[in-house]
Amino acid sequence: MKNIRNFSIIAHIDHGKSTLSDRLIQATGVIPEREFQDQILDTMDIERERGITIKSQTVCLPYTAANGQSYFLNLIDTPGHVDFTYEVSRSLASCEGALLLIDASQGVEAQTLANLYLAMEHDLEIIPVINKIDLPSADIERVKMQIAEDLGLDPDQALLVSAKEGTGIEAVLEAIVTRLPPPAGDPARPLKALIFDSHYDPYRGTVVHFRVFNGRVQAGDTIVFMSNNATYRVEGVGIFQIEMVKQKQLSAGQVGYLIAGIKTVSDTRCGDTVTLKDRPCDSAMPGFKEAKPVVFSSIYPVASDGYEELAIALEKLKLNDASLIYEKDSSAALGFGFRCGFLGLLHLEVVQERLEREYGLSLILTAPSVRYSLVMNDGSEVTIDNPALYPDPTLIAQTREPFIRASIIVPDRYMGAVMKLCLERRGINKNYQYLTSDRLEMIFEMPLAEVIYDFYDRLKSITQGYGSFDYDMIDMRETDLVKLDILINGERVDALSQLVHRDGAVERARRACEKLRDEIPRQMFKIAIQGAIGGTIIARKTVSAFRKDVTAKCYGGDITRKRKLLEKQKKGKKRMKMVGKVMIPQSAFLAVLKTDTD
Repeated sequence: MKNIRNFSIIAHIDHGKSTLSDRLIQATGVIPEREFQDQILDTMDIERERGITIKSQTVCLPYTAANGQSYFLNLIDTPGHVDFTYEVSRSLASCEGALLLIDASQGVEAQTLANLYLAMEHDLEIIPVINKIDLPSADIERVKMQIAEDLGLDPDQALLVSAKEGTGIEAVLEAIVTRLPPPAGDPARPLKALIFDSHYDPYRGTVVHFRVFNGRVQAGDTIVFMSNNATYRVEGVGIFQIEMVKQKQLSAGQVGYLIAGIKTVSDTRCGDTVTLKDRPCDSAMPGFKEAKPVVFSSIYPVASDGYEELAIALEKLKLNDASLIYEKDSSAALGFGFRCGFLGLLHLEVVQERLEREYGLSLILTAPSVRYSLVMNDGSEVTIDNPALYPDPTLIAQTREPFIRASIIVPDRYMGAVMKLCLERRGINKNYQYLTSDRLEMIFEMPLAEVIYDFYDRLKSITQGYGSFDYDMIDMRETDLVKLDILINGERVDALSQLVHRDGAVERARRACEKLRDEIPRQMFKIAIQGAIGGTIIARKTVSAFRKDVTAKCYGGDITRKRKLLEKQKKGKKRMKMVGKVMIPQSAFLAVLKTDTD
């Protein structure tokens, strides 16, 4: 065990975690050079296209240190985006130490701080690493000062590397061996292992990713999951070296996988404890904090017979993404589907793309919403996240919405633009302080509903990519909430309803109506698209009808002949409108979803 090191790489998004992982894998020769490709741990197409890490991946690196000893370094790579913080916290629970990566030109950013606090909660040994020292804009002395002032770590202990060019990689490997502690635990005690991830294999069932804290496990053992007492016989265990490499057994301190023919997907839960049936451990591991979804949206299959496929796909995806929460839902317009909870809008987009790519589904999503709390006239309290469940406004005494405490770190030249953006989004400026001579941290209290749409993108564009953003939930506060209905040809379409603040309702309704007008095909009759709050119409757009020129055959003569023909046509259009049905294309639902992101 003294020759094992379990560590994570944590950083703000875009500080070079995946590139550093690539160099460590190359330096230890885990795979042949000809099979190597950039972002090797980012296995999903979406990760490669967007240049972000979504899933934490594990790899075991064999390394011979300067002292001649052979070590096994278990690297658990982590995402950097605020939406995937839950993934980071799960990875850290399986480690003894972490490399805290900081960009030499950007410096310490919001998610750097947030991830450092997460690592400290787990009592990890932290090695600061300054990356991208090869850039012309790199300012190493300034970053060292930030490490001392903002993070409270020793700047002299920081390692200088360029992951892109491979500079300083050997020093990082030596630091992992010498400065991080080996895992604690006893191979002789009863098996106690923590599940931190899993994925579904169509041939072998659920593959469990776990960290062994005590005892050992091998093929032929009968294991039990402590949360639900599900019992399985182990078929094989092994470690991750990009590919899954089979081992005879795994013992205390090791990180690896376990295959036991688990066909019931719901038996495997992240944070569960695995032990042996005939020699169980005394108590389960504490597991992980429950993920708290902040954005809610309903997912429906485009064809109603796709419901079963969607249900199976969501169950398999939940294995690999423990922060996804879903329950059954139905809509008059879209049929049966699922109401899902996400950790943010990027998380929502990623889940939608993964369902469409990995499981070949065609989906419709409703407009994202947050969870509101309603106090009724009789004193009872109701929590809703779905506009379809919004009660009669006359029965509501008070509505409350979730507020967040947003920490935004920007160069001071962008202070005015950021202030304007936050105040537009009903933000309250609580505090700001200079971290260095030209960088400041701004603290705002803002409604979560104003942040979930395009706030992050807008912040990045007005600060030219230098702004960093992190938030945590604080409380529920009173708000003036209304339900915005969209009527098409006089009929309410429940899938297009949204819960919005009264001040922004007219603007939101107008934009939704404009988008729908562009998407709904023209008919032989006029189609009115209206935005309404209760019985009050607040916005309207009209899709004009196709018209036949019925007066073409009248040349000359009395005007009343033309009028008579036009009146006859008008009556026919009116009758057609009463019986006519408007088919709403899938693109129209997606267009309304994107009203705030374009």
